[in-house]
Amino acid sequence: MKKQDINTEHGGQMPGMDMSAGHGTMEHMQQTDMKDGHSKQMNMAGGHMMHMGNLRRKFWVSLVITIPILLLSPMMGMHTSFQITFPGSEWVVLALATFLFFYGGRPFLSGAAMELRMKRPAMMTLIAMGIAVSYVYSLYAFIANNLVHASGHKMDFFWELATLIVIMLLGHWIEMRAVGNAGNALQKMAELLPGSAHLVGADGETKDVPLQQVEVGQQVMVKPGEKVPADGTVVSGETTVNEAMVTGEAKDVEKKAGTRVIGGSINGNGTIVVKITGTGESGYLAQVMKLVGEAQQEKSRAESVSDKVAKALFYVALSAGIIAFVVWLIADGSLNIALERMVTVFIIACPHALGLAIPLVVARSTSLGAARGLLIRNRNALEKARRITVVTMDKTGTLTEGNFRVSAVQALTEGWNEARVLRVMAALETGSNHPLAASIIAEAKERGIPMPRVENVTLISGTGLIGVVDGVTVEIVTAAFLDRRKIPYDTELFARLAGEGNSVSFLVVEDTVVGLVAQGDRIKPEAEAVVAELQKEHVRPVMLTGDNEAAASAIAARLGITDVHASLLPENKDQVVIAYQQQGEKVMMVGDGVNDAPALARADIGVAIGAGTDVAIDSADVVLVRSNPYDIVTFLALAKSTTRKMVQNLWWGAGYNILAIPLAAGVLAPVGIILSPAIGAVLMSLSTVIVAINAMMLRVKK
Repeated sequence: MKKQDINTEHGGQMPGMDMSAGHGTMEHMQQTDMKDGHSKQMNMAGGHMMHMGNLRRKFWVSLVITIPILLLSPMMGMHTSFQITFPGSEWVVLALATFLFFYGGRPFLSGAAMELRMKRPAMMTLIAMGIAVSYVYSLYAFIANNLVHASGHKMDFFWELATLIVIMLLGHWIEMRAVGNAGNALQKMAELLPGSAHLVGADGETKDVPLQQVEVGQQVMVKPGEKVPADGTVVSGETTVNEAMVTGEAKDVEKKAGTRVIGGSINGNGTIVVKITGTGESGYLAQVMKLVGEAQQEKSRAESVSDKVAKALFYVALSAGIIAFVVWLIADGSLNIALERMVTVFIIACPHALGLAIPLVVARSTSLGAARGLLIRNRNALEKARRITVVTMDKTGTLTEGNFRVSAVQALTEGWNEARVLRVMAALETGSNHPLAASIIAEAKERGIPMPRVENVTLISGTGLIGVVDGVTVEIVTAAFLDRRKIPYDTELFARLAGEGNSVSFLVVEDTVVGLVAQGDRIKPEAEAVVAELQKEHVRPVMLTGDNEAAASAIAARLGITDVHASLLPENKDQVVIAYQQQGEKVMMVGDGVNDAPALARADIGVAIGAGTDVAIDSADVVLVRSNPYDIVTFLALAKSTTRKMVQNLWWGAGYNILAIPLAAGVLAPVGIILSPAIGAVLMSLSTVIVAINAMMLRVKK
């Protein structure tokens, strides 16, 4: 899968796509097409979000058309004081309603068709049933009243058709504005690779070629600051490579002949020649993309609460309407009466309030979340949060700051102090591109320590540096070097510092250890409180990291985390999430790197750190904008309050149907009680007002 293929398959807009899915459908449905062995997938949410302008335009045009319909037609057969009539006004209403049905109603009709093809009738099917019945019966009534002049006036439902379409468009627009653009994680991954590569020919000459022409076995040159074009093995040269965009780990990695590099990682100051070992589907990024695509497809099967309610209401209304038609036809013998009862049932079941019940809560919730540093990109995450039992968290960038800094400086012999140790080591590191050099130099500058003159600096391969500072020969070395040279040092001190997840460098003068510097990735101040709060809520915190076991365990012990999974590749993190899910756990994944993307997409809720990669963010349901891990706790509290409001609004939005549908069907007709269309309209309007007020009352406990 070369870059050109990836962009073609995963980027851009799919032809013919319209804002045509319901609350759940709009966010989750996918289209899959197999081509050249690749899975072409796009989350329909992202596709529909691209049509935000179309939806906005549909709403405003439909609203303009609706106003004269409301002024010219009766509400549920009830003539109002503001109704206007004039010769030919019925024809005007018919023309406007016809345009509105096919223009404003198109998203719901096509969405219903999609739901029915998938055998998952939900909100769109319920809306489509309401507007289709309203229009078709009103057309029948118009013909009977104005062309055929049948006996008895037939009531039309153009007023209900117009209000239902406008309110539903408004509800979807509110929700889409609140949730925002879903993005495209797969496209962002493709963009990590460069568009071309410096191909090294048999004669040693290099030429620039498009990336898709690079094949396994060929050699490419990677210059300082460039992205590695594909997976491979270093043939010549030495450098450090920043793999943070790919692996999520902040520490630069030394590369020399024989070591492997990952496509998409960023080269440091050295020039290297790489023999390509993986392109297309065999490459690291392609494998990650495959995992993300599969996880998104699996996740798309989830149904929202409102969709479940809408599905139940659809079947109830359909059954009640058909039964009412049959019973009234048999009992009364009048086709018109039977048809009117059936249509009244269908229209009373129209989800005016239900269509706004969830969007208004989502809009309020996302607004409250944004004020607290939370970007909620998938509203289903709010519904799922109350069931979360496990929170898996990437270490680097989530629990730790993601930048290696000096955590300890110690002088170990007489005549040396911390300032002198740091002064000499920073001077020696000045010309080095070693991944730990920058933080030593930064620490010296931060303390205002001037750097002395340094001469004859030489790299000790795989060990450190040697040079002359202030006329004295000094070395920066590792513990392994000291062990080989049998130079004594404080092993207990080293074990303690290393056990805390630090890299320890020793300063040696004439075979004597005079000082050391320990560097580690500092734990974020809020991390410990997050773990404590999760445990208090009986949610199990779990650490996932690509770091080694010792460093991971040291950080976990300080935070109070007992479940640790270290040395993980992207597929390993994905598998860990799957394993917990197979045990019946509901999993939230928190991460910030490309290697976290599959797990973020796979988890029941994916939470991305705002300072992380675009790929991680586009794979997630929620983004912590401030990169503050404590916002995980804030999100869970917000979700709990939001879910409570959603349930309340669903009862207000659909609950009235428990009484209205049977009464509209004529269950109590034998005792003289039957729900008139006018009273049904009042009930619908009242429930709509109530859900709006209730949504605005959403609050979050601090």
